[in-house]
Amino acid sequence: MTFLLDEIALATARLAEAGVPSPRTDAEEIAAFVHGVPRGMLHTVKDADFDARFWEGVARREAREPLQHITGRAYFRYLSLEVGPGVFVPRPETEVVAGWAIDRLREMDVASPVVVDLGTGSGAIALSIAQEVALAQVHAVEIDPVAYGWAKRNILEHGQGRTTLHPEDLADCLPELNGQVDLVISNPPYIPPGAIPRDPEVRDYDPSRALYGSGEDGLDEVRAVERTARRLLRPGGFAVVEHADQQGNAVYWLFSEENGWRDVRLRQDLTGRDRFVTARLSQD
Repeated sequence: MTFLLDEIALATARLAEAGVPSPRTDAEEIAAFVHGVPRGMLHTVKDADFDARFWEGVARREAREPLQHITGRAYFRYLSLEVGPGVFVPRPETEVVAGWAIDRLREMDVASPVVVDLGTGSGAIALSIAQEVALAQVHAVEIDPVAYGWAKRNILEHGQGRTTLHPEDLADCLPELNGQVDLVISNPPYIPPGAIPRDPEVRDYDPSRALYGSGEDGLDEVRAVERTARRLLRPGGFAVVEHADQQGNAVYWLFSEENGWRDVRLRQDLTGRDRFVTARLSQD
């Protein structure tokens, strides 16, 4: 056992006592970041090379600052993204949402599908689609200037020339694409006003604009997504919208047949919780 591994064991105990959900993983991630080695190579760090900044990172995580703010990186599907204050840290449950969209796009008989990601934040969804769907043309929409800056950095690193960032509001964006889009996807703000997220990493560090929806039920932004998707999509195109696990039925009914939606489905994440709604615009 090396000195660093001993310190990681001590840090794990401290983080567990602080209520961090994955204390060992987080301690190792901080150690790897500080020492500039992969997690699997921590045992190779010599005792003389131990960096005391490890304990600075542990103290920040112990105070429930997000791990991603400490390391400056968030992992999403096959991507490593730059994140920090002012941008929503992408969550594992959203990977399932993006995965569903990627599967549908691959099944389409479209040479170069056009995709719009409304409220892109860090760019996680948009960039995953661009990376995993050959020849997809992805338009990422983000009005918040701080989040826009993070998305711009990530798109420069990962965009492959097929991701375009637009500083526009999701409610009235991209009129030039009306009726031409194959899939619209969004993880909009949807927490009702007055509700308090349980996790301090979310409550105290994620930007409120990315968390809290407007309206009494917090779903006004989802309503705007539905209207924008209806405007942008071609006949037969798909809409994919994430929501909180208790909002599934409410979001489901926003995609009504009267507005031209068909095949509306309430779908679950890997824990079996209602997580997103998918719908297809009528071809009639």
